[in-house]
Amino acid sequence: MVAALLIAAPASGQGKTTVAAAMARLHARRGRRVRCFKCGPDFLDPMWLEAASGSPVDALDLWINGADDCAQRLAAAASEADLIIVEGVMGLFDGEPSAADLAQRFGIPVAAVIDAGAMAGTFAAVAHGLRHWQPALPWAGVFANRVGSPRHADMLREALDPSRPDDGGPWLGHLARSDTIALPERHLGLTMPAEAADTLARLDAAANAVAGQPLGRDLAAWPRWQPPRAPRPAPRPRPLAGRRIAVARDAAFAFIYAANLEVLRALGARPVFFSPLAGDPLPPCDALWLPGGYPELHAARLAELSGLRAQIAAHVQSGKPLWAECGGLMVLAERLVDSAGRPHALWGLLPGTAVLGRRLAALGPHEMPLAGEAMPLRGHSFHWSRFETKLEPASFTTPQRRSAAAGDGEAVYELGSLRASWFHPWFASSPAAAARLFDTPSPFRP
Repeated sequence: MVAALLIAAPASGQGKTTVAAAMARLHARRGRRVRCFKCGPDFLDPMWLEAASGSPVDALDLWINGADDCAQRLAAAASEADLIIVEGVMGLFDGEPSAADLAQRFGIPVAAVIDAGAMAGTFAAVAHGLRHWQPALPWAGVFANRVGSPRHADMLREALDPSRPDDGGPWLGHLARSDTIALPERHLGLTMPAEAADTLARLDAAANAVAGQPLGRDLAAWPRWQPPRAPRPAPRPRPLAGRRIAVARDAAFAFIYAANLEVLRALGARPVFFSPLAGDPLPPCDALWLPGGYPELHAARLAELSGLRAQIAAHVQSGKPLWAECGGLMVLAERLVDSAGRPHALWGLLPGTAVLGRRLAALGPHEMPLAGEAMPLRGHSFHWSRFETKLEPASFTTPQRRSAAAGDGEAVYELGSLRASWFHPWFASSPAAAARLFDTPSPFRP
């Protein structure tokens, strides 16, 4: 039997990740095979879901991935799992497409998490609205988070009325307000699980709290979910056969989709990992990838790495490709100004200054066209920083839709074989285009 739930909410910050991770940890401890997904592009929430479930976590987005890619990932997970948990993004109906669109497309029942810390009877009204706003939405029930007391939980449960056909239930239980359960946060969202000494203790505390609730019941009591029929993926050419791609991976370069590594391997490449923060040299390679992460938290240490900086400069001067995204772009700048206004001299391969802002600079799905490729690379942008430079962009990404959050598109810079942008691509959206980022000819010029 395969059970499936999409954990959603009326807004961000309601506790979706806590509840999804609690469910994953609870059933993984019971010996069940659990696979988690994140609706929409994200790096941090999936880290917590992976820590809870013990399995890699992929993103599902009907626009970025495409419906076929989402179906293939869900079907593959269902073939090996007892439980599939999909964590929603923002509010249930936020975004185009939304978490609700994904749930309806694949028939995944929605469990709505509502921060009920400052409400009573209104809890039922919010649950009613979530359940009935989109007709035919698969529904599992409603769960209250940050509840103040057992009596408060009773008030919330009693506000639901199962006798009404438009009730927002069934009641799936609650989590009490607790500092031992809440997941730690900072400016880009949650902290990374590897940074906390009490990660498993927090996940176990949340799992223990859910275990006694209807949401934590044995999987045999959940309806069976019918996985989608997925088209077989077409055989891929291997334009990167035999290529070694060095990938920076540590706390400063942590934003890496596992699916992107899978695509590189399917294209014939061999990823080799190194940690700049640990003092690793650049390994022998044909191309280099500097992913996003938190360089602003490690700017002083990164500034010390003059040997690695010289190796990367020599790599680019020899004409070998370098793809840098978001945090990777920041590290290549001449300077980085951190949140306290302190400047750090960084690697200087891109003329300009990266400045950590105090508010969100850009957010949303984008696509990046490449010369000669029918399918652009799709992905997303999410950053607080800005890059002040006189360097003219080689190209721009195109937002899925124009909005104040998305901006006008992200600049893509090219200096010789160095390519850099704030844009985070999802390689599976166009594997042929992804391969071009790690090839010598410019992907932005015919």
